[in-house]
Order: sequence, then C-alpha cells, then structure tokens
Amino acid sequence: MSSIEKVVIIGAGQAGFQIAASLRQGGFEGSLVIIGDENNAPYQRPPLSKAYLKDLADQTSIQLRPEGFYTDNRIELIREDKVELIDRQNKQVVTESGKRFEYDKLAITTGTRPRPLDLPGADLQGVHSLRSYVHAADLRDDIQKHQNIVIIGGGFIGLEVAACAAGLGKTVTVLEYAPRLMGRAVSTVSSEFFKDYHQSIGVQIITDARIERIIGTERAQGITMAGNEKIPCDLILVGVGALPNVELAEAAGLDCDNGILVDEFAVTSDENILSAGDCTNHPNPFANGRFRLESVQNAIDQAKVAASTILGKASAYIAAPWFWSDQGEIKLQTVGLPLGTDELVIRGSINERKFSVFHYREGQLIAVESINSAGDHMVARKLITTGVSPSPAKVSDSTVELKSLLAG
Repeated sequence: MSSIEKVVIIGAGQAGFQIAASLRQGGFEGSLVIIGDENNAPYQRPPLSKAYLKDLADQTSIQLRPEGFYTDNRIELIREDKVELIDRQNKQVVTESGKRFEYDKLAITTGTRPRPLDLPGADLQGVHSLRSYVHAADLRDDIQKHQNIVIIGGGFIGLEVAACAAGLGKTVTVLEYAPRLMGRAVSTVSSEFFKDYHQSIGVQIITDARIERIIGTERAQGITMAGNEKIPCDLILVGVGALPNVELAEAAGLDCDNGILVDEFAVTSDENILSAGDCTNHPNPFANGRFRLESVQNAIDQAKVAASTILGKASAYIAAPWFWSDQGEIKLQTVGLPLGTDELVIRGSINERKFSVFHYREGQLIAVESINSAGDHMVARKLITTGVSPSPAKVSDSTVELKSLLAG
C-alpha cells in the first residue's frame, strides 16, 4: 500500500467518480487525478432521458457532488481533455493537450458511446443520440421547437424519452426492429404491458420495423420504411444501444472482448491497471460467466471493488445486478439477469399497473421485474442476492406476504 502514491482515473463518469470517492473514504492519501473529456464535473446520466428533458433538472442538480468536493478531497479534476495514450512501460498517460500524468495504479472508466445508425441520412440535422449532458441539452432544445418526433429503438432510453415527449404534447412514434420492446431486458409480459401503456398515452409503437433511410435535405424530415411507407417527422432520436469505449485500452495492449476484460477484483490484464463500469466485461455470478452491464448499480459497485483492490483490501465483485426505468407514470425496477428463463410467475395486477414478474430457470429464481411495486423490488433484491428461491406457487399467492418468503 505504501508504494502506491499516484492514482490516475481516465473517465469522469459514475464509476470514475466512485473510485476516487471510495479511495479517499478508504484512507488513500496520495495524489488522485480524474481526467474527463466533458466540461462538466461528474454527473448522473439517468435524469438526462427523464427529468432533464422536462426541465425538472439542470446542470447543477445532476452533479454527483458539488464542485467543492473535489477541492476538499484533494482530487484533481481535469476537464475537456482526453487521454490519447497509455504508456504502460513508463506508467504514464498522455492527454491530447500534451499533459503527462504518472501513475502507480491506473483506472479506466471510459464508459460507452451511442451505437451509430448505419443508414442513409443518419448525419442530417435533427438526428440525435443521447449519452452526455451536451446531447441532452441539444435534444431538449429541439424537442421544445418541434412537434413530430420519431424514436428509433424501443429500449429504455427510447421509451423514457418517448414518455417525456408525449407528456409535453408531442406526436411520438417509436420504431423497434425486434418483435417486442426492451426484448433483451424484460419478459414478454412486461414488453406487452409497456407497449399498451405507451399507446395509452398517445405514442405510436411499431415493432418489427424495417427502416430504409432518413429523408431530408439539410434537416431530417421523415423516415422511409421497407415497402416505401413514409413517416414524416421533425426530429429523430436514435437509441439502438451502446458500444464500450475500449479503443484506448486496446491500443495499450490490454485484453478486450466486448469490453475491457477484468477479473473479479476489477484488474485488467495489466496488474497496475483496473477498470470499472459500462466499459468492462467482468465475471458475474448472476450471468454464469462473463457479462458487460450498463447500469448505475454496476458502475458504483464495481468501482468500489476497484478502489478496495487499490487499497490492498481486495474483495470480489458479487453484487446482484439491478436497474430501474421511469416511463411516464410507470416505474420499472429489475434485479437479476433473465438469462435462460423457462418459467414466469406473475404476482399482483397487470390491470392495476402494479405487479411483478418472477423469472425461474430450472426451478431457481434468477430475476424479478417489478412495475410500480417498490416493495416487491426490495424483497426481490434480497431474494436474488441471498440465493433464496421460493416456490412459484408461494410467489403467485398474493395472500402470502412476500417478505415472509425470505426465509426460503
């Protein structure tokens, strides 16, 4: 521990911030630098697709900590600069502006970027993606000025924005390539529920959507679908997933495969370099193997593991994955990974918009998604974390209190 005097963190998102905060909390007294390519201090991303678009949040309110936190904790925060080279041999990083920072331990928390849309017209004005504060500010301004909005992608980001835009009185169409909404993340039950809900608030949902091109001269004016059907619009949001930012790690010779490969202690193929957050591919006990997670929970929990490793108090990453999505009046909360589900059990009332879907695989509870059922979610997190698997019959019986099933 005494030999570690300089820690450099590449990436000023949730994971990068958490590593720095946890290091100071854990007693690290050495030099600590966070290098970010945005102008902002580290901030929360989830509000960008929800509260921020509705003018219920601003640049200051989404900050993870006030500006003074970094000074008080002797954290050097470099903004609007990008690391262009990791020199592993000399244990230095070099930024685009020419700054050099030496490290004893380096953490890469470079996150993801929006997956680009490979379509004619994707570079027209009025075609947006959503990842950063700047993206959100541009999108919010454009939504306020225009009426007809097309969202390409029926995942969490697309549907959250759809609900916001519909709430602002906009005409919204969601185009999803797959047969159902949020297909990789939730059950068919929840997919259908959310489709019905969005349609009830005026959002048009088209699944199995095949897009040919985006039409327009300088600015997007519509979408041409297969069969030559045209959907007019003034604004397009592309939400078709994210790609891990691994280029810097790859150039440095670190092992990567759909993310930066780390072990259960957040260490990469170089023992002096760690990585955490959306950009990592890590061993996950809930995935029966390696997995890359894009969630605030993963960024925070894996960052804490990375900090513990740097502090010489290594503890394996075993946190249960959980996630939430606010879409209009509906709050979805999930825990676990619904991989290989062979039985679904519904508890509560779909009609009353308050229910949970329990996923089983070979008789074992592996995931739970809760809709407007925060109490169910909190119990489900304990069930999944502890590996307690109540029988489907008990779960489906609403006269049995869910908390009573924690004993098995």
